[in-house]
Amino acid sequence: MAGGTDTTPDPLAPVLDAARGSGWTTWTLPLAGVGDKAGLMERCASSLALPDWFGRNWDALADCLTDLSWAPPAAGRLLVVSGWQEYARTAPGEWEIAQEVFSAAVEYWRDAGTPLEIVLTMGSAPAVEHDGG
Repeated sequence: MAGGTDTTPDPLAPVLDAARGSGWTTWTLPLAGVGDKAGLMERCASSLALPDWFGRNWDALADCLTDLSWAPPAAGRLLVVSGWQEYARTAPGEWEIAQEVFSAAVEYWRDAGTPLEIVLTMGSAPAVEHDGG
């Protein structure tokens, strides 16, 4: 890092660019440093730009992922979750619930005209900002 600028290429950039190029909205959810449910909910609220009515609990997260009226219209939606391993180790029960919420949301949208896909990265990747569209 020279002069405060990180020049490391983002390995996710081509994937996110391709999704956006196909009319998909993309979000990244970097979980590095998250150690509990409150931290996860706060990170979800900020990274996904969830609506004010998001109650920061499991049911509210499930509601936001199955009622995407708050999100911009799109051909599909891709959520990339990175840095989740630490959270999975420190709060395995909570991580299991998070995975269930993610899986249920993907299943909910499976046959819809606007799919939602959630991908867990295996390595740590630089955070990419929400594209807003």
